[in-house]
Amino acid sequence: MNGRTTGWVAEAAAAQLVAGEPGRPGPRRAVIDTREAREGDLFVGLRGEHADGGSFAGDALNAGAWGVLVSPEHGERAAAAAGDPTTAAAPGEPVVLTAADPLTALQGLARAWRRELACPVIGVTGSTGKTSTKDILAALLSPRLRTHCNRENLNTEIGLPLTILEAGAGTEAMVLEMAMRGEGQIAELVSVAEPDVGVIVNVGPVHLELLGTVERVAAAKAELIRDLRPEAACVVPASEPLLQAHLREDLDTITFGPGGQVMLLSFDRGRAEIEARGELINLELPYSEPYNLLNTLAAVGAVKALGVKPTGRVDVRFSSLRGEVVELPGGVTVVNDCYNANPMSMRAALQHLAETPAQRRVAVLGTMAELGPGSEDFHREIGKEAAALGIDVLVTVGDEASAGYSRGFDGESYAAATPEEAGALLEELGMPGDRVLIKGSRSAGLERVMA
Repeated sequence: MNGRTTGWVAEAAAAQLVAGEPGRPGPRRAVIDTREAREGDLFVGLRGEHADGGSFAGDALNAGAWGVLVSPEHGERAAAAAGDPTTAAAPGEPVVLTAADPLTALQGLARAWRRELACPVIGVTGSTGKTSTKDILAALLSPRLRTHCNRENLNTEIGLPLTILEAGAGTEAMVLEMAMRGEGQIAELVSVAEPDVGVIVNVGPVHLELLGTVERVAAAKAELIRDLRPEAACVVPASEPLLQAHLREDLDTITFGPGGQVMLLSFDRGRAEIEARGELINLELPYSEPYNLLNTLAAVGAVKALGVKPTGRVDVRFSSLRGEVVELPGGVTVVNDCYNANPMSMRAALQHLAETPAQRRVAVLGTMAELGPGSEDFHREIGKEAAALGIDVLVTVGDEASAGYSRGFDGESYAAATPEEAGALLEELGMPGDRVLIKGSRSAGLERVMA
């Protein structure tokens, strides 16, 4: 929010200025955790299930925050803290803003800043691969435009506005990943980000515990298409019938994948030749997974919609715990892909494991969460898939994973109660030349396998 004033921030957030000068220069970003609050930061006190962040406004000011945005019941105490020279560590009088709903105020402030930047915005969602697609998009755009994107998983109704407010004044493009757990949540994010291009990477059986059917998942994802401005662009898989009913004639629709307008013509030793609406694009990619090649096509379609032609080497840095390759002492290679999992991403990861040269292929699999009543069947089918692909060793983590995957897998298998136990098993089982996949939903905590 460089160059803006306190008065502008208050107006953009529809908040009341309780303390501070309207003409004071605005903050550099917003934070919601007092542990992250630094000089120049606006601390936003959000109400949570167990605590109200507004009650920690004094801690944020003590840390040197530019100011705080809290609900009215915390305004008086925050103003007193702001006026106390022994409490306020930042230079100048700290700002205190109040709003009935600080989250709505945060989102309004982010929307206003997005409009001030006036740069093209790409919104990315999908059942799997949206983070990797976001990372690839940022890598394609960064050599040509000053590009800003989500850090890690700042992709929710809270994380997305924080991401926008981190963008510097010279930002020339934004890539914003959009997560959802149920209906209406993509629409909420679109109303804040106002994207010029919407990308739906895929649709699959995720969040079934809340949504019930894949058709409802598709409709929830398609809120991105529904709420784009007229003449914006949407990028969708060519082979996804679940999205057909949601397409709009007043949008520039770009399809990707086999039979689409953006297709992979050839891929050899990292060199990809892509046709994008009749134009040839040659890229050098540091990855070869089929699912990331498909994600690349989606990303190329999106940058094409902005009038950018990517070429040359794609220097992408994938977010943590997403296909991270770790070489261990003793000749064991680990693919740490434990940030999240669903039937689509699990099949893709197992297929890539099966296709990668190795002495033995070992899969350490945790629970796939939020699959609803059909969860056991989904897990059993993945176990069968692993067996059919020739995975040599299966290690399940947790009771649900053991009961599901093991029923479908008829090869060498082990059951670990915890990620730590699975890590100990790997130390015993690991042999030179092994390639190990670690994958499960975030709730399974499989990052602890490598601890």
